[in-house]
Amino acid sequence: MSAFLKWFFAFISEILKGFGMIFGGLFDGVVQIFNIKNYVDIFKSYSVEFGAVGWILAILSILIVVAIFALLFFLIFLGIRKYIRFRHSIVSNEDLLEEISVLQARVMKMAKEKDEIMAMKVAQIGMPAGRSMALAGADGMAMTSAGEEGEEGQAPAEDGVFVTTDHRFSKLFEVDSFYKTYTPPEYDNEITLEEFCDRFRNFACSRMHLYYEPKIVRLFVAGMASTKLIILQGISGTGKTSLPYSFGKFLDVDSTIASVQPSWRDRTELFGYFNEFTKNFNETEVLKRIYSANYNDDVNIILLDEMNIARIEYYFAEMLSILEMPNSDEWQLDLVPSVWSTDPEKLDKGRLKIPQNIWYVGTANNDDSTYAISDKVYDRAQPINLDAKGVAFEAPDTPPIHVSFSHMEQLFNEAYEKYPISQENLKKIHQLDLWVIEKLRVAFGNRIIKQMNLFVPVYVACGGEELDGIDYVLATKIFRKFESLNLAMLRDELKELVVYMNKSFGKGRMAESIAYLERLQKLF
Repeated sequence: MSAFLKWFFAFISEILKGFGMIFGGLFDGVVQIFNIKNYVDIFKSYSVEFGAVGWILAILSILIVVAIFALLFFLIFLGIRKYIRFRHSIVSNEDLLEEISVLQARVMKMAKEKDEIMAMKVAQIGMPAGRSMALAGADGMAMTSAGEEGEEGQAPAEDGVFVTTDHRFSKLFEVDSFYKTYTPPEYDNEITLEEFCDRFRNFACSRMHLYYEPKIVRLFVAGMASTKLIILQGISGTGKTSLPYSFGKFLDVDSTIASVQPSWRDRTELFGYFNEFTKNFNETEVLKRIYSANYNDDVNIILLDEMNIARIEYYFAEMLSILEMPNSDEWQLDLVPSVWSTDPEKLDKGRLKIPQNIWYVGTANNDDSTYAISDKVYDRAQPINLDAKGVAFEAPDTPPIHVSFSHMEQLFNEAYEKYPISQENLKKIHQLDLWVIEKLRVAFGNRIIKQMNLFVPVYVACGGEELDGIDYVLATKIFRKFESLNLAMLRDELKELVVYMNKSFGKGRMAESIAYLERLQKLF
């Protein structure tokens, strides 16, 4: 046994001696590298034989070596710093995970306490707990028992309707109460579209000190005839917000203004949502205006101010889909999945009908703080460009008027019949479509042609020219799509298109479109 111990001691000693040599050699190597005195002695012994070139090369060599060592130290410092940060992030993540686990435990504890409270309430009214939970799940909102008659004022569901005395739509309930004693105003149903545009322009000038060109007013009214979504775009200070605002004042029915926020991500910002804790629906003014429009025959305007400061496709997506449905009876917005006995009168099984007498007008700025408006939105809307401030003019004092939606709709229908686009111009538009498809691979689409057939007749009835209306639709709805093309490679095609437009429609007749095409040539 003693022989083994002697061997093992000698064996381990040799191994440790090897490690000692490694660390000792490493230490000796570091000492040797930084032995400045040795370097000085060597330099002194050899420098006596240096010439001018030798001195220069020696100094450069020393500087290079010093720079290399400085770089090595800097890299080591960065590595240590990065490692420290990495460790700090790991520790922070571990702390965060620990905090999340604590919060999860608290949530589970609260859920358990809530279930115990629900079981106690169910026991008080004598309802089986299983049925109570089933009813709560059917509502989709973690409701307490559907039979909390004594404390919550609710009774069990009958035919899918929860009987209760509570009101979860307080603002819509106020609308119901208001219209029970509502008397509609005396509408001026003799006015024509041209008179309507003139009187609005004079009203804006005389009463609100806002100045609009006749063409802008005609475009706005014609846009209302072609779509329920109008986009007013242009530089700041040209009256984009004041146009729909003054329009509501002119009709004596104030526009509802919704200031879009950058944080808007879904429909709840626009229409509201059901609060599961308070059991109330957080209603917005937009929702209230849509609901009240079901009661009246007014022309209702909802203004989405700075609409592209958030992505329109996020918060307005559902409405874009609804407005595309050909049958207006299907224009319905799902608000809640369950039905309460105290729900507003115009709510049908939790769904709200979107009436025809309401328009959505959005204002848009094109700068670094906003999002680009996609083709999906542009195709469904009528854009109107406000690029210049209005010029002041004299106008007689003009009071507001009351015009019903029914009369406006009648005027639109009369314009469709009286001023349809001529067959000659329809043929030219068709030929232009074929030319654009062949040269630029861009098609008009049936939706845009349909909107043009609605827009142009009303524009003419408002006092405009047919070609001017066609020109505006082509520029804002068709040629705008060219911006997505590689226009740097299509300069010749754009020049050909300008020549084709002048030849087909007459030189200088399509001024809006030609000006836009020439602007594209300069930009790209």
